Amino acid sequence: MSEGVTLFLAGDVMLGRGIDQILAHPGDPALREDYVHDARDYIALAEAVNGPVPRPVDPAWPWGEALPVLERAAPDARVINLETAVTADGDFASDKDIHYRMHPANLPCLTAARPDVCVLANNHVLDFGPAGLAETLRRLAAAGVRTAGAGPDTTAARRPATVPLRTGGRLLVLAFGMPSSGIPQSWAATAERPGVALVTGPTTAAARDITDRLRRSRRPGDIVVASVHWGPNWGCTVTRDEVRFAHALIDAGADIVHGHSSHHPRPPEIYRDRLVLYGCGDLVNDYEGIGGHESYRDDLRLLYLASLDPGTGRLTGLRMVPLRARRLRLEHAGADDTAWLRTVLDTHARRHGTRVDHAAAGTLTARPAGSAARRGAPPRPR
Repeated sequence: MSEGVTLFLAGDVMLGRGIDQILAHPGDPALREDYVHDARDYIALAEAVNGPVPRPVDPAWPWGEALPVLERAAPDARVINLETAVTADGDFASDKDIHYRMHPANLPCLTAARPDVCVLANNHVLDFGPAGLAETLRRLAAAGVRTAGAGPDTTAARRPATVPLRTGGRLLVLAFGMPSSGIPQSWAATAERPGVALVTGPTTAAARDITDRLRRSRRPGDIVVASVHWGPNWGCTVTRDEVRFAHALIDAGADIVHGHSSHHPRPPEIYRDRLVLYGCGDLVNDYEGIGGHESYRDDLRLLYLASLDPGTGRLTGLRMVPLRARRLRLEHAGADDTAWLRTVLDTHARRHGTRVDHAAAGTLTARPAGSAARRGAPPRPR
């Protein structure tokens, strides 16, 4: 059996506002939000809860204990949803209430995590208009970071990111977003307009379009990640349409469905030996100290490490590393927090025939609840 491939998958990474302000090159702190008009106020909110945040910080500071975890895991590829424009250009998008951007000189904060692919099909990449998107694409390309899900036209926005793997195959990341996550319809890329790869929703027609693109792109030996920004910020319930959509992608040949937009982890599912992450939850942001949804514990984050058989794309292992945001930095979650997170995820994952268990060194894992749900399933196309 060939040696496995391990992927690091992350949900939303937001390096603007308060995060940008604690780094070495803070941009203009002015905001146009209803209640907060200065990005430095988000630092004050975090400090009010957990104590002083140093300034300026090293570029690696916001990632904290996530970076040593990644160094030990040595994943073959790293995929994140970058929910921040990297720009000092552009105007505030008029159809948005919240805007995220990081000064380009702070890009080392992003590259500290060494992402191979930044998914951009989300509801913040055009917060500073087409000019901001153009600079974001240019800056990421110059840093050697591949992008998927947004571009200067439809063809570019829909083009998968391609990462060569040491096994000889490729990682393909097809990224797209849905209006349910807050992406304005006007942000959809067209033949003449820059924007994001937008689909109308988790419909049969949208699944067919994505699976047609998937089949045209993949080669034997490739691993395919379908990365989708969808759904509300809060809530663990997955709709029937979302389940059908995710299953259709897997049935057509996707090896992982990488969902994001929710501010907290939603339940994972193992379907036909493939991984479906309905919502990874946020990983890095400045939301610490913001009240209103405390019951969801959005201060708890998960770092996902999925291992796959490169010959079949079958999931051979999943490690979920619990982390906690404190002082705008990720630290390891305690035993009580890890137990709480496991209970919540397991309760909701059972509805999808999946169990979430404790694993070694304070991590979590997922497994099928039983083999009966998979009996009689036809072979997947490869």
